[in-house]
Amino acid sequence: MQPVKTSEIDNKIRFVSHEIRNHISVCDMYSQIIKKYLEKDGYKNPSVLNALNCISQSLQIISMNVTDLKSVNVNEPVEIDFKTSAEKSVELSKAYVEDKDIEFDVFIKNTVKIKIDENRFMSCIVNIIKNAIESIEIRGKISVIGEVRDNCAVLKISNNGKPVPIDKQNKIFDCGYTSKQSGSGYGLYICKKYLNSQNADIELVKSNKNETTFKITVSL
Repeated sequence: MQPVKTSEIDNKIRFVSHEIRNHISVCDMYSQIIKKYLEKDGYKNPSVLNALNCISQSLQIISMNVTDLKSVNVNEPVEIDFKTSAEKSVELSKAYVEDKDIEFDVFIKNTVKIKIDENRFMSCIVNIIKNAIESIEIRGKISVIGEVRDNCAVLKISNNGKPVPIDKQNKIFDCGYTSKQSGSGYGLYICKKYLNSQNADIELVKSNKNETTFKITVSL
């Protein structure tokens, strides 16, 4: 059996990536059309509109990862508002709540312009909040507290759901590690990798029966 040439693999990746991006564009276009017509007809259901925003944001993230597959450097930091981006991420995350009774407490004390890839920054926040929602069985609370201090923008995301086992807490950022039956084990690993590539970091501050807290720090 002859080995596949690198050029053939590259061409295949480009072809598949192109086709995926075409379908992403179609999905994004129709989600925007649906949103436009709903707004035109005066339809104001927050859950539906938030779901459409979540779809649009997810499509952007998928597109970004497809570009990564083509070995193109998409780490393009731009100046964004810390508070605005954090609050927008929380709203997108609420699409995962479904039939649970979850209270959100969001307080961003102050703000600053941070230089980071916004899609990746937001995808990390959404990932952490999604995990928090999944850790809560029926009802609970998620708090998102942000502030600018010591030349850093700091975001703490806490929940009172099921804690991370003590013997697993030092493994949650490892590639392939997951405590979920249907999990891939890439979520937190990718979050940390993305943030570390852009002068930022994420860490598990604590996890016990009362509270689990993650902290994202962006250096200014």
